Amino acid sequence: MTQTSIANEDARTATTQLIEALRQTRACTFELIQDLSEEQLLGPRLQIVNPLRWEVGHVAWFQEFWVLRHLGGLAPILKQGDELYDSARVTHDTRWDLSLLERDETLAYMERVLERVVEQAEKANHKHVEGYDQEYFLNLVLLHEQMHDEAITYTRQTLSYPPPRITIAGGQQAAALAQRDNTFPGDTEIPGGKFTLGSTAGRRFIFDNEQQAREVEVATFSISKTAVSNGEFKNFVEDEGYTRSELWTPEGWEWRASVGTENPVYWRCEENGRWWRRNFDEWVELDELLPVIHVNWYEATAYCRWAGRRLPTEAEWEIAASGEPATNGRTLKQHKRQFPWGDDSPTLAHANLNWGALGCVPVDALPAGDSAFGCRQMIGNVWEWTANDFEPYAGFVAGPYKEYSEPWFGNHKVLRGGCWATRSQLIHNSYRNFYTPDRRDVWAGFRTCALPS
Repeated sequence: MTQTSIANEDARTATTQLIEALRQTRACTFELIQDLSEEQLLGPRLQIVNPLRWEVGHVAWFQEFWVLRHLGGLAPILKQGDELYDSARVTHDTRWDLSLLERDETLAYMERVLERVVEQAEKANHKHVEGYDQEYFLNLVLLHEQMHDEAITYTRQTLSYPPPRITIAGGQQAAALAQRDNTFPGDTEIPGGKFTLGSTAGRRFIFDNEQQAREVEVATFSISKTAVSNGEFKNFVEDEGYTRSELWTPEGWEWRASVGTENPVYWRCEENGRWWRRNFDEWVELDELLPVIHVNWYEATAYCRWAGRRLPTEAEWEIAASGEPATNGRTLKQHKRQFPWGDDSPTLAHANLNWGALGCVPVDALPAGDSAFGCRQMIGNVWEWTANDFEPYAGFVAGPYKEYSEPWFGNHKVLRGGCWATRSQLIHNSYRNFYTPDRRDVWAGFRTCALPS
């Protein structure tokens, strides 16, 4: 075969895989809302969630806009689609007031858009728009929908809806979870040196905020092998950590006072001292081996001060996840892993992703997913706050979807690693998530670093 024939065959294979992923993801989106009533699909007007009937319509509109209209040059399917579903034009607090498509109409629109996207993709479209090809836009809309599926999942938690019934979930990781190490907690030392932060060439799709990889110099540091557990965080709560102003940043203390909380948002304590946590629509006894989750950046920082620790920087987190020690053990190799365990795609033994356990697993589970430095679960289970503000890397250039990163620089914090509801096609060591420091509705926890001696 000629080089051109090989390239064309690779492109056809990639397109086939993307079409299958688009279909599977759309099936998951349907499953995430199929059991909800009309009232639940609209839900209460809250700043931290979207009305779900709007959200799934937006997912379809986004797919139509970028693949069919922007790349394909086709006319809109819905004449009023931009006025209803363009998140850049429709302010958040008005989304409950729109004349949205009814439930059946919304589902029909989603199906119609997907089938047209598949038809266009199968024609081996070789068009480029501003240097971006069909594969780029198919990846963009696929990962966008997977992000919204995760958001729908945490919306169900926020609103006390039942857990979703996901076909791909349900005890898939039982064998992997049998591999445990109860003596695991502790720190590991990471050698300092030069490190390339961000995504380098070779990945099929890279979001704009992780492009322009750059070399950074990092000093030797020690980081915890696991995320902070419920049991560890409970000690902070019971030591009156939420009422001691010296442990909080000024902004964090102001936030804590404004919400009047003395423990994580979904926790409650009975008179006998037993702690419980709300998991979707039911209360379960607090499992001290699970990672603490649904804590915001302020809470994570207060815990660190109480424990005499700190949050890792973005660069430190990425080095711990993807770096490898040199032969002398005192410096870093140039090679950078795509995932903590290497460059192979995640499996059930490596990471708790894709709703595999329909919740978090113990912090000492899944040893096959350890990084070269022995850090566990840096991919999956729970998003991890870092110390850094969300800022562009030097030389940042916005991608076609300019609203993805640029509007949020400066007032958000960076999270890394993904959670149990994150899709494996989305996540890798260099992926950057970002939320404002007050957000505790998302599936976020943290790990810590030792203070400099």
